[in-house]
Amino acid sequence: MIRRYHITDGKLVENGAEDAPVLVYANPDEAERRHLIEDLKIDEHTLASALDPDELARLEFEADHVAVIFKRPRNYSSADNFLFKVWSYGLFLFPNRIVVVQAEDVLLFNTRHFAKLKSPLDVALRLLNRTISHFVDHLKGINLIAGELEQKINTSMENRYLLNMFTLEKSLVYYLYGINSNGVVIDKLKTNAARAGITPEHLEFVEDLAIENNQCYRQAEILSGILSSLMDARASIVSNNLNVLIKTLNIITILIMVPTFVVSAFSMNVAMPFDSQHPLAFWGVMAVATLSMLAFLTYWRRKRW
Repeated sequence: MIRRYHITDGKLVENGAEDAPVLVYANPDEAERRHLIEDLKIDEHTLASALDPDELARLEFEADHVAVIFKRPRNYSSADNFLFKVWSYGLFLFPNRIVVVQAEDVLLFNTRHFAKLKSPLDVALRLLNRTISHFVDHLKGINLIAGELEQKINTSMENRYLLNMFTLEKSLVYYLYGINSNGVVIDKLKTNAARAGITPEHLEFVEDLAIENNQCYRQAEILSGILSSLMDARASIVSNNLNVLIKTLNIITILIMVPTFVVSAFSMNVAMPFDSQHPLAFWGVMAVATLSMLAFLTYWRRKRW
């Protein structure tokens, strides 16, 4: 699928014009891939890298364009079960055009980042900025989810919430990998600014991108460290909750067994202190059973078991 955009009054407006300066290919079919490779001269391996979620972010200089493979967080859905994934997309910068290739059909330009645009290069740099902000937003969401799971772990005896925490920690490993990989690309853009067609005005924006990406990486690193260091403690909480439950069940079991033993003793077919015809025989047995249970409880509390 292809979307075409023009820059009008500093904003991107979608239309179907063939000469649109901004082209977005979402999961291109075979015909669209042939067009990108044969007509736009995009390297086939680089095009495949833009659609490969496991590909490293990188910057390449071709004869008539600059290719940027960048990592971005995949939009989360409940079916992912707390696993936040990282995907790739490609930016191909031509002198008067930008081509974006991605594996999913997601709207890229529906945020506040895309305003006061003047050229396709502006669109490319704002898209990189939007990707970094997307990572930051996801990190905030992961932090909130981790807080809610922590509260549930404190009162739960199941491994389900603990496994969800492990999944979040695994997601942060992917995020650290993706953010760090993006940082290498941004640094390379700074170093090769002239070759990439970046003006001094745009270079200042690229430097801001490097700072924001570094802050995003530090935030992900701190969050990953916190989750990792607290996982053992949270596992101990689940184990302790289970021990408390077993202790409670043991108390209940013993409380039932003590009066049961008393009643069973008086039910034996032998001579006992109470005759079965005695008017207070039943209540006497019940009193002895109750007193034995209270005596056990008193002993338990004094021992602080």
